Amino acid sequence: MLIPILDVCRKRKRNPKCFDFHSFGDPCCSPIAFTGPFRDNIRIFVNECAEPEDYEIEGMPIWCTLLTTSSSNNNVVLPLYTVEDEESVHPSQNPLCDRCKCTGWGNNFVSKRKYHIIIPVHSDWNRKLEEGALDLESHLLHGLIHCNGFGHLLRINGIEGGGSRHLSGREIMDLWDRICGSLRARSISVEDVSKKRSMDLRLLYGVAYGHSWFGRWGYKFGRGSFGVTGQGYNRALEAVASLQLDPILTDFDSKGHGGEELKRIVRFYRDLCRTQLTNLGELLRFMLDLKSCRCGSKKEANPNGICSTPSRFPIRVPPLSTGKKGNPRAQNRCRKFSSVIATLDSRWSARRMEFAAAVIVEALQQGKTLTGGGMSRQQVRDAARMHVGDTGLLDYVLKSMNNVAVGDSVIRRAVNPRTRILEYSIADLRQEEKQGSERKFQERRGIFPGIDLYTDMSYLYENVLVSYPDSELVDIATLTVLDSKHFVKEWPWNDRCDQLLRLLFRVDTIDGHRKQDFSEIVVLPPDANMVELKQAAEEALRDTYATMEDVEVIEVKGMEDADDDQSLSGEIEPGSEIVVKVAVTGGGKEVMSRCGSGSDEQYEGGGADNWRVKCECGARDDDGERMVACDVCEVWHHTRCVGIDDSEKAPPLFVCSGCCVALGGEEDGGGGRVEMIDLGTSVDDMLMIDGDGFEYGAYLLF
Repeated sequence: MLIPILDVCRKRKRNPKCFDFHSFGDPCCSPIAFTGPFRDNIRIFVNECAEPEDYEIEGMPIWCTLLTTSSSNNNVVLPLYTVEDEESVHPSQNPLCDRCKCTGWGNNFVSKRKYHIIIPVHSDWNRKLEEGALDLESHLLHGLIHCNGFGHLLRINGIEGGGSRHLSGREIMDLWDRICGSLRARSISVEDVSKKRSMDLRLLYGVAYGHSWFGRWGYKFGRGSFGVTGQGYNRALEAVASLQLDPILTDFDSKGHGGEELKRIVRFYRDLCRTQLTNLGELLRFMLDLKSCRCGSKKEANPNGICSTPSRFPIRVPPLSTGKKGNPRAQNRCRKFSSVIATLDSRWSARRMEFAAAVIVEALQQGKTLTGGGMSRQQVRDAARMHVGDTGLLDYVLKSMNNVAVGDSVIRRAVNPRTRILEYSIADLRQEEKQGSERKFQERRGIFPGIDLYTDMSYLYENVLVSYPDSELVDIATLTVLDSKHFVKEWPWNDRCDQLLRLLFRVDTIDGHRKQDFSEIVVLPPDANMVELKQAAEEALRDTYATMEDVEVIEVKGMEDADDDQSLSGEIEPGSEIVVKVAVTGGGKEVMSRCGSGSDEQYEGGGADNWRVKCECGARDDDGERMVACDVCEVWHHTRCVGIDDSEKAPPLFVCSGCCVALGGEEDGGGGRVEMIDLGTSVDDMLMIDGDGFEYGAYLLF
């Protein structure tokens, strides 16, 4: 079966254009010079480098570019689709872009068009794109670029297995980067949630190289979740990467956390490296570099039982094991409650919190004796209130108790899969330590460094990066890196390689409406005059944004007295930034007036979902993480920051800590949630506090 576009060309008796996969988009090999801004270049691209398909999806036109790649002496042809999504075609759909909002581009006007660039999964190369193709997660490549040049890399998936279908993620990423560069995209974002064998690559590559996997193509920190800043992200990477290997080995050996296993891995790769490996970043970088080499990328041993990884000293290994092996130590690792409360900034003393923890332990032990299982949060709270009258203290301690050791007991919490209710359970610490020691011994028996680099890296990842024993600094730094998912690459717009006049202009209105912090690019001939500049700016705004269809450029700031036929040569340097004053008339004036209101839908971050965010972590805008809104002030907070686990459902009624204080409650640094709600009671009625709780059968947990 032929690729659809090949079948169409055969019927039309035309020879389709084919381009080499590994050079497509390279300016040195491209027969077309894309000199304009992206909104113009993408039109040239689909006209000159693609063929229109004879079908549409959801009313959107499709073009196909054929790419060829050779493997095992066979030429493989694969399709690269370009789908144009025009706002006017789908007036009923929501034109706002959540990805722009999470990246920090919420102030951008909604663009008229956006383009999807897709390479489908190899099993669909010989099929037409179907309805819902824009939502699939199986594409080898899926990028989205707005006509203003801002875009998002949505999906990168490589094909493994060798043969004619082998196409690595790095090769696909190279193609995407060349396409964005040749079409002169302005900024492209990516949300890095990629994993390899359950390892988050943004943490692994960040510690090893100081940047994410996408950093090798120039993607840098764009925006962090939970209030993480670029400076905090860089400091966290530096803190973890600079951990010295010798002190790490000492810590693991003295605390009984698999010191012998870690010594074996570190010793193996130190012997393998020609230079001295001193810290964790150098060790991981060497292992990843070794994995990228041909000799280190294959998981196999030779017939003599000698590891195929190059080493100064041959190492004998047993036959490879085919059994699957888990590592539950990270999830079962617990901390002493005294260590937990030492890191908390609480208004209660450590003695009072330890007493409350002891009461909770006693309640759980009694509950386990009676029922043989765990207890719900409310059951634990009710039992503990017999001895601790301060409910705020009880809730604060319960929120901190997960994988926590109190005396000879371990307290854990989890959602019951049957009842979907959060439950607390208690176990004997000494028995668990005995089982853990036996598990470590069994795991150590079969692990030999050098057989599989990813197995060795997984051990370092699980036991050093995410589960470093009793180190609050490493835990915080690791969490900071994991909370940094949004990365952005910006392309220079003021290219001086040609003789054209490239200008970036910002817009300033003169008819009383608010100023907008956005810019556009125009490309003019070197002998252009003032009239041509104004016309080019008007066309750029009208062609890109629906709110600017009736815009008129009045003047250029700083050149108000210039004649219309005055040449720009000598007046404005190529690559300059200018400010133009515009007026909006007709229907566009009404649209612009709506843009000045608080409920507009003309910005990527606007519309009815324009949340007010003010979380205690420092976040002031939607970052894509799970949030809950206070039912009093309607301000959104991260569920994680207010003590709601990801496994918990959002409470039916939530009141933030600030409103708790204003309403006369006690503040515990988090929020409160309402349970046992009378469904016939309104929210306004329930917010009438009386003593420790609410009237009408509902009460607030402080």
